[in-house]
Order: sequence, then C-alpha cells, then structure tokens
Amino acid sequence: MKWSFKLGTVAGTEVRIHVTFFILLAFVAVQGMGGGQGMAGAMNAVLFVSAAFLCVLLHEFGHVFAARGYGIRTPDITLLPIGGVARLERMPEKPLHELVVAICGPLVNVVIAAAISTFLGFGMVMNSDLHFEQGGRFWEQLMVWNLMMVAFNLIPAFPMDGGRIFRAVLGFFVDFERATRWAAGLGQAIAVVAGLWMLMSGHASPVLILIAFFVFMAAGQEANAVSQRQAFQGMRVEDAMITDFRTIPPAAVLRDVVDLLISGSQHDFPMINPQGDLLGLVTRQRLISALSEHGPLHPAVLILESCELQVPGRMDLAEALSALDSSSSPALPVIDPITGRLIGLLTAENVGELLMVRAALKRA
Repeated sequence: MKWSFKLGTVAGTEVRIHVTFFILLAFVAVQGMGGGQGMAGAMNAVLFVSAAFLCVLLHEFGHVFAARGYGIRTPDITLLPIGGVARLERMPEKPLHELVVAICGPLVNVVIAAAISTFLGFGMVMNSDLHFEQGGRFWEQLMVWNLMMVAFNLIPAFPMDGGRIFRAVLGFFVDFERATRWAAGLGQAIAVVAGLWMLMSGHASPVLILIAFFVFMAAGQEANAVSQRQAFQGMRVEDAMITDFRTIPPAAVLRDVVDLLISGSQHDFPMINPQGDLLGLVTRQRLISALSEHGPLHPAVLILESCELQVPGRMDLAEALSALDSSSSPALPVIDPITGRLIGLLTAENVGELLMVRAALKRA
C-alpha cells in the first residue's frame, strides 16, 4: 500500500504501518493533554492507542493463520488509523473456509478480553466511556476496546468481518457472486441508515460519518471486485496482454522516448539490453516529470523503474490484475518462463478493452 513502510516480518507476513497512523497518534496526544493531565495524559493516550492497535494487529494475524490453514498466503498487513488490512493473496473459495477465516479475527479479541478479565478479576466495572488520558483504567479500557472491536466487526457490512461471515452463510445457499451482491447491498444500506440517523439525531461526528462513507464505498468495491473476478474466470494473462509494443535501448535519451510516445498509443516503454534482457520500464509519468526537469537529452536509463514484479503468460488474469492494482507500476512485464524474455505488457487499460470486447460479443 502506498505511503506505508515496513516495520518487520512475522511468520512470513510483512507488518506495515501507514504514515497517517502517526497523525492519529498526534491527535490523541493533543486530546490527552487537553484533559488536564498535561504530558502525562498525552503519554497515556499514546500508550493506550498503541496497545489497542497491537490488539488490531493480533486480530489480523487471526485471519492470517486461519487462511494459511487453507493454503492462502498473506503478503502483508497494513495498520491504518481506521484499523488493519490483511492482504490475502486470494479469497477463500468455499463458504466454510471464508466463515472460519472471517470469524478467527474477532475470536482473537474475545480471547484477549477474556485473558484481561481473568487475570484482573471478573468484578471489574464495565464502562464503555473510553478516556485515553486516564492511565489508572488502562487494562479495563483495553478489555472494553477489544469487546467493542468484536461488536463493530460483527456488523454484517463489508469490509468488516461480519460482512464476510454473512456472505459465507449465504454462500451455502446461493453462488458466490450473488452472495457478494446481497451482502454488499446490506452493508451499503446499513451505512446509509447509520449516516442519516447520525445527521438527523444530532449525534453525528466527522469520524463516524467518515466510517459510514468508508463502509459504503468498500461494500461497492467488494461487489465490483467479485464481478470482475467472475468476468475473468478461466482467462490468462496472455489473453489480455499487449504483444505489439515498442522497446528502447540503454543508450536512449528522453527525446527518443517522447518520439515513441507521440507516434503511438503506448504509454510505458521497456528498456532491453543487447542480450534481450529486461532492464526496467520508462513510464509516461516519470518521463514527463524528467523532461521538464532535465530536458530532452537526459539519459532514459536514469529514470528507469525497476520491474521486480513480473508475470508469466499462463498466470490467472484475475490474480495478475490484483498484483497490478497493488503495484506502483502502470504496467506489468509478461515474461516467457522458459527463455526469460519479455513477450508482452499487462495494463489496466488493455484489460478494460478486453472486457468491453467480451461484453459486446456476449450481447451479439
């Protein structure tokens, strides 16, 4: 995910944190200082939020290890101000598998809350009013936070676990795409009703309105993503890749690339050495930026983007497109697995054109 950096790797999964998370820490620190506790209140607030997001991370690892039991890897987990995002390499295909993977996250929070309650005693007073700056109630607040996470995540709306649990239950009776549409529709309805209720009742807050908007958008994106995967079912990268493309040599300057850009519809140009090896990609965005900064005689090799992510032509198209979406590059090189030579480029634009052609043929 863009604007995130790596904290470390746990059991083969990268743990990343988004830069906006530090804005959240700054906000709660200011809130803690404003509670009359000064710097001590700020420290308590930051400590509590850090502990709360450690619980969020453990929640995500509940999903990770459950998915791994079904042979699904998780490349990374990213911590955001609104929670954590575990990026599974693919979604579970069977309803029972998705049900188990979805429910294991909230179960981790139940275990954490139960452990805190067990070690500190069941007689503690339950109070959902969280004051970050009050250090004396740290463990009670952390227990309440975990129980609130369970309740919030079980709301049957994407991207919460409750939405995936609801889809998994529907999946026992209807096909995956229809189950997704119904679950997404319910999630969007809940977001709209919650948003309207907050506005009309006077209980609206910018954060809650933002969450409702995020839930509405995420539900729609999930439905579109599943429809897209269904449309790509059975298709390979070689069905959608660009095979008629131009390359540039290592000695090319920016003016040479501009000539190719203007003379055709290709936007990104692979650089190939005399031995036929792929050195990298000159993208249109970087080309225009370097042109205004360095002029037309600047060596193209100095603005080259490395192509660490390369895909074979026989790779599943939906899987490759997911890799393209998560990549910062606008095009993925398609490599012949035997010769190692470049045989095509995969771009979102070309995939979109393929979908339009297939839709037209289907109507015909």
